[in-house]
Parts: sequence; structure tokens; C-alpha cells
Amino acid sequence: CFVLPTGVTQKKKLPDGQGMQAEEDAEFVGARVEAGLRAARFSSPPSSEEFAASIEPKNVPAVFRGVLNGSAASSRWDPLHGGLDYLLEKVGPDVAVEAMMSSTGHVFYGDLRSHERVSIPFSTFMHSCKSYLGGLNAADDSSKDKGIGEEPTCSEEMCSASLENSEQLYLAQVSILNTENKERCSLEVLKEDIQEPIFLKGRPFSSINFWMSRAHMRSSTHYDPHHNLLCVVAGCKKVTLWSPSASPFLYPMPVYGEASNHSCVSIEEPDYSSYTRAKYMKEYSERVVLNCGDALFIPEGWYHQVDSDDLTIAINFWWKSRIMTEMLEHMDAYYLRRILRRYFYYIWAIHISFNMCCSFPRLTVCSVFKCKSVLFFPSFLQFMYFLVYFSSPLQVDCVYLMLLGNNIHRMNE
Repeated sequence: CFVLPTGVTQKKKLPDGQGMQAEEDAEFVGARVEAGLRAARFSSPPSSEEFAASIEPKNVPAVFRGVLNGSAASSRWDPLHGGLDYLLEKVGPDVAVEAMMSSTGHVFYGDLRSHERVSIPFSTFMHSCKSYLGGLNAADDSSKDKGIGEEPTCSEEMCSASLENSEQLYLAQVSILNTENKERCSLEVLKEDIQEPIFLKGRPFSSINFWMSRAHMRSSTHYDPHHNLLCVVAGCKKVTLWSPSASPFLYPMPVYGEASNHSCVSIEEPDYSSYTRAKYMKEYSERVVLNCGDALFIPEGWYHQVDSDDLTIAINFWWKSRIMTEMLEHMDAYYLRRILRRYFYYIWAIHISFNMCCSFPRLTVCSVFKCKSVLFFPSFLQFMYFLVYFSSPLQVDCVYLMLLGNNIHRMNE
């Protein structure tokens, strides 16, 4: 059962002089995060048996410290200790990778129109990182902000993404292993440096991916359809987490879109007039900080938003959960009806809670019922009463699907 937030988000008391940046970098747990949904912390990696028996089945995030300590990747890839030269030599000059280029600066939102994937040589990105690192080491604070440094010369093939905008480039989800499409494994050679964590022994990985930021990067808020172990090889990542039950506050995109696993809400400038419940997002969130060697288990369906420091490198392992592996296609209709019924009552309870404390936008339902007309309901509760008492089961199922797809239009009263 949801409790409508009534207070201000709890904040940690910070040492004098650290200010807003320290607050953004600190770990925190939102005031409304249930105890059973808070990320577990482990000072050392668990055994395979412990992970399989008491961590993975709970579908709750878990932080593991020092998972990659002593690994070949953590010792060889570190940009501050010759890692860029090592990666250049290891991968070679002729391997092309897909980089993500954002038109919204360093923020990668779920709206796919705001960024694009471009093909560049891996060596080009590495040279750009070396240039940026040289600028950080040699320049004053103002130069650091601009990433001043000598950029390598571009060939015509490289210039699909101009290095003038290289601070907007990000290597995201570059395949090291991909069981579904081996041809996409641009960085398969790096698998030699990766030893899977002992507690993931026997997992049938869907993919292993390489992630690297040249400068500070911020991802959109999204969830993945696989279990995920995110491991930081170098640098630092701050990960904000939301349980799937927090979906009403995150306004996920329509299920029929290509970015359906992303939130509609802008990270840096949320529009609370359009997304009124989003002001409670922080109350239901938790932030964890991952340093070099640390790993975070993110269960499937958990929303997360990631901030990466300069020159941060990470790898992640994706694998299907047991429930998804065992779902049979001929049972889909049954699963869908059970889930829709459960979700219906869940959403109903949330809206009733909100109606007790604040006004709710009037709903417009178009061409769903036999009358083929537009129906207006002054309250969500009256709308539900109409469904229960005047609709056939088939019609109600159609409305459930519309609710899930965000296909009910809102009109402000």
C-alpha cells in the first residue's frame, strides 16, 4: 500500500563547506523507501550459493565492494596509469565502435530524438580521452571545464562525429560478448581481461558490455529487461535506484514506443506542472556510490539513473531472470490477464490516495465503448465505478491496456 508523501525529502547533514556538490555525490535513502527494498551492502563478494539462494530471488539491488579488485581489467585499463595506451594497443587501430552522441549536452534522455549513435574508430575515442586527460593535468580550472587539449587529426571516415563535440560522445553498451548477435562484438578481444565474478558462476549471460565516458555523463532514468551486474573498472559512478512499484512517480513512456523503458521526466529540469507526481521521485529513490572495483546488482525492471565521472570505465553483465526464462509463450495471455488485474487494483489504490490529498486531472476516454463517443469523468473514482458496473470484461481489458500504454489523455480541470 502506498503512503502519499507529505513531508520534505530527508537529507543527510553535510560537513561545512561541501555544499550542493557533496550532497549530489553522497549516498542517500529516500524517506519513503521501504526497508525491504533498500539495497543490501556486502563488504566482500558473496559465494555463488549465497547469491543464488538469498540475493537474486529477492529482486532487490545489492552493492558488492571490491568485486574487481586484483582483476586484469582493473589493473590494465585505468586511464590514470597507462590504461588508455593499453586499450589502444589491445583493440588495435582499425576496430570501429558505435558511440552515442547527445544533442542535449552530457545528458542522455530516453527521447531517442535527442541523441544518435555514430560509428567511429575506437582509437579515435581513446586519443580524445588522452587529450582530455592531458588537459586536466596541465590546465587551470577554467580550462578543465572546457576540456582544452590538442585533439588528434580526423580522417574523413572519423568525421561522422566531430571531435569538436567529443565531450558529448559516450561509449555505451559496446559489446564484448553478445550471444544473440556475435557480429556486434566490437570489443571481443577485451574478454581476455575479464573474469566473471565468482557469484555469477553458471549464469547464461545474454551480453557483456563496455562503457566509457570521456567527461562527466548522466544517463536517463530507465529500466532494463534483464538482471544486471554493473562493475566499475575505473573512476566512479553514482546510481539512483527506484523500485518498479515507483512507476507512477516516474511516468514511463508508452509501451508501444521504442524507448518504452525510459521515464518521461526530465532529470535536470522536471516539469512538475505536466508530471505532478514526479515531485515525489526522490522520496522513493536510493543513491549508491560505486568506486573502482565495486559492483551493483540491478534486478530487471528496477529504474536507475547513472552519473559517471570523467574517464570512468565500467563493464556490465546481463542475464535473463529465472521467471523470464521459464515463461512459456502459449501462457502469455494468462500471464497478461493476471498482471493487468493486479496492476489495476494497484493503480486504483494509488489514485485514491492522491485524490484524498490533491486534485486529480479529469480523464478523457475516446472510442473505447460501444457508444463510440467521448466520455468525460470528473474523477478517477467515478471512471472506475463506470468500468466496474457498466463495462463487459473484454472492454475492461482494453481499458487496462490503455492505462498501461499511457493512452488515456488528460485534461486539466
